[in-house]
Amino acid sequence: MPQPDPSCALVDQAIVSRRSIRGFTAQPVPLATVRELLAVASRAPSMTNTQPWQVHVLTGQPLAGLCAEIQAAHAAGESPAPEYGYYPTEWVAPYIDRRRQVGWALYGLLGIGKGDREATARQHRRNYDFFGAPVGLMFTLHRTLQAGSYLDLGMFMQNVMVAARGRGLDTCPQAAFMQWHGIIRRRLGIPAEEVVVCGMALGHADPAEKANELVTPREPVDGFTTFHG
Repeated sequence: MPQPDPSCALVDQAIVSRRSIRGFTAQPVPLATVRELLAVASRAPSMTNTQPWQVHVLTGQPLAGLCAEIQAAHAAGESPAPEYGYYPTEWVAPYIDRRRQVGWALYGLLGIGKGDREATARQHRRNYDFFGAPVGLMFTLHRTLQAGSYLDLGMFMQNVMVAARGRGLDTCPQAAFMQWHGIIRRRLGIPAEEVVVCGMALGHADPAEKANELVTPREPVDGFTTFHG
């Protein structure tokens, strides 16, 4: 009988230990490591090997400047239209229930009460400094591409996150940035034909951050799978 490959346990651990981290230390991540992560992630499958993803890596002053401008716009009450439809126009069960559950769990950890709009906005604004991460990533796709390329980009991003865990790093994928595509496009020189799809924080998790205690539940396999045959 074939013996299981020991590397499977390492891969599984990288996958199941991935969480959306909402507080990072200032410890830097070498750009050589970022390059390595992206090279590994580029082995993701894509439609006829189109490899549709584009990535912008931000550190130092470019990162700080982008974060400062977006946070100021958010604090001023600006609310530009999102780049594309990420959220459903109508929420139905069980998806709305899961969304509410994770929101209540996070805000409960942070001591943010229901209806506390100021504290909620302050926590939401933390998205826009990548939760203090030393590296911010922005992912874009060409506008001519269709839904299949969004699937391809998702697999590429998952590879980035799993490869990061394999190196003791943490991440948080952040669709919240798509609302600020105008600022992002201008600051990063992203052409109009590219859609700003998602951001991602990359760094070392801060063990003192309460939000990092959140571990979201997952449905059992039989809850989302139908076996035929």
